[in-house]
Parts: sequence; structure tokens; C-alpha cells
Amino acid sequence: MPMSRISLLKGKSPDYLRALGDSLHAAMVEAFNVPPTDRFQVIHQHEPNELIFDRDYESEGGPRSDDFVLIAITAGKPRSTELKQAFYRRLVQRLAETPGINPRDVMVVITTTLGDEWSFSGGAPAAPLLRGVGS
Repeated sequence: MPMSRISLLKGKSPDYLRALGDSLHAAMVEAFNVPPTDRFQVIHQHEPNELIFDRDYESEGGPRSDDFVLIAITAGKPRSTELKQAFYRRLVQRLAETPGINPRDVMVVITTTLGDEWSFSGGAPAAPLLRGVGS
């Protein structure tokens, strides 16, 4: 059960935000071994002084524009380097298609946690639920 936090500058339309979330989820289903019904996302829109990023950081893909988006994914189990790289490629393809984000404006950070660091509902520990699940 990955949980995604999507951060971007304020001012995008509800349709843009929906397309962003939909494209992220589709890429996760297609290339990150996430079930189609496993969708948990939080979208944060920030004032310009609240989302600080190096626009000219070119060694890893810049320059970046006001369309910069930071996607932080917390996952319940590790993925291989190959799987993560395939996911990154599919994600930027999807986001370029809709809502039309330049791949240079997409930054992704994946953090993996243990099953006992999740509670899906009711205060019950999730550790038994995460064993063997593709989340």
C-alpha cells in the first residue's frame, strides 16, 4: 500500500490535479506492482516560498520550471533497482501525456518502511497484511 505525497506550486486546476494523480497511479499499477484499487495520495499545493527547489540543478535533469512536482512515495516493501527505474520512466511518460509535465520537472523519492510502521484502519498493525503483498 504505497502512500504518495505530491507537492507542487499553487495554482493548478482541479482537472490538472486529477490528471496528475491519475497518471501517477496508472504508472504505479503498470510498473511498480501496485494493485489497481490500492490508491492513497495527498496533494499539497504550496506558495512559491514554501516549495524551494534548485531550478538550475542540471546534473540530474534540470532546468526546472514552475511546473516542478516532487513526488514522495512511502512503500511497504522494497523494489529492485530495475523495477524502480522502469517505474520512473513510465511515470514521466504518463505525466508528459497528461497533464503535460516536462520530465525535467518531475522529482521522485521512494522510501521503504516495515509492515509494523503502518496501520491501515482501526489502530490494528498492518505487518501481517504486508507480507507478500505488492505494496
